[in-house]
Amino acid sequence: MKQAIIFHNKHWEKKYKNLFYRDVVDSLIQKINLKHIQVLTGIRRSGKSSIFKILINYLIDNGVDPLTILYINLDDPYFSEVCQDSTKLYDLITISETITNKKVKYLFLDEIQNVNHWEKFVKVVYDNNTFKKIFITGSNSKLLEGEFATLISGRFLKEIIYPLSFNEVLRLNSINSYLELLSNKSKVLSLIEEMIEYGGFFEVLKEKELKRDILLNYLESIIYKDCILNHKIKDSKFFKSFVQFVISNTSNLYSYNSLAKTFGSNENTIKHYLSILQEAFLLYELNNFSFSLKKQIKSKKKSYLIDNGLLAQIAFRFSQDKGKLFENLVFSELKKKNFEIYFYNENYECDFLVKKDDSFLAIQVAFKLNEFNFEREVRGLTNLTFDAEKYIITFNQEKSFKDIKIVPFYEFFK
Repeated sequence: MKQAIIFHNKHWEKKYKNLFYRDVVDSLIQKINLKHIQVLTGIRRSGKSSIFKILINYLIDNGVDPLTILYINLDDPYFSEVCQDSTKLYDLITISETITNKKVKYLFLDEIQNVNHWEKFVKVVYDNNTFKKIFITGSNSKLLEGEFATLISGRFLKEIIYPLSFNEVLRLNSINSYLELLSNKSKVLSLIEEMIEYGGFFEVLKEKELKRDILLNYLESIIYKDCILNHKIKDSKFFKSFVQFVISNTSNLYSYNSLAKTFGSNENTIKHYLSILQEAFLLYELNNFSFSLKKQIKSKKKSYLIDNGLLAQIAFRFSQDKGKLFENLVFSELKKKNFEIYFYNENYECDFLVKKDDSFLAIQVAFKLNEFNFEREVRGLTNLTFDAEKYIITFNQEKSFKDIKIVPFYEFFK
């Protein structure tokens, strides 16, 4: 156990290097002196652990003794005994303080959902002011529901961590301003093409040859650890087939009844499986917008993936799926901006209806506008029965048509 703790806390000897500074870090640093428990959630491998290391570096740079900072990744098999009994977290603290001869002031617990009844431990140490600040991560959206929400209501701050956004991908490639974007347009378009095919996971973007292998490994880990194992799914073969089908039918309309018939199952099972995929941050289900909440709930749904790589490399594909992949990329960027997102399908379809404060953005997505699809894309916007700012997002076309702004992806998300 001692060696495992030392391995996890390399900052005791020197700061972490080669970390990519995420956009969310500034916001986290602003809140670092608040007592509130800082919670990072999001899909597995989205960069939560790296953000922890950036925060640890920040603390050290600002005079905190590195020996008073304890980081534990609870995905490590060395801590399997701890995961069975949350009281053994106290043992980790004691061992750490024995090694360093310093009291732990800042506690970083990575993938905390692996620990049974972790919320009781966190509540006690928070209430007793055992640490100056507690940081936790989890790869499940239900992390802050149930008993934890009841025990620590009002005492935590949450941040969802996504794979890299388009703007972060630009920074990763040394494009740091709008002027640099315009001056390197061909490179920017190439980066967007790469995001369409491989998404925004940092490790995937940095890899040259094994991108698909990494993405397949990520999905397998999400399905097994965050879905099958976490929810004790008995028929794993059926569940994996369901996941493959749902991913391959991203952006298509469905009802729970139609999916149940497809799989010879029932609506409750389908709803449960979809909720599991959403809890793992893999998939997001959209409602057909209506001012009637009852109508929204009863209407057909659409789903999208948070990362294009998991879609492009795993879904059963046809050559014409470029438009579907581009649509998913637009969705993922909208989600990373924390918009409230719907689709609209009343007589004519609008891909996304985005609520921004008290106003709406109506968005159609077309990889390339041409004589065959122009009328259809425009019709989905001109037939809206309420006020909205109207856009058609393309790969690399720009103009105006009546009250519709036709903009390239890089302009809309710059």
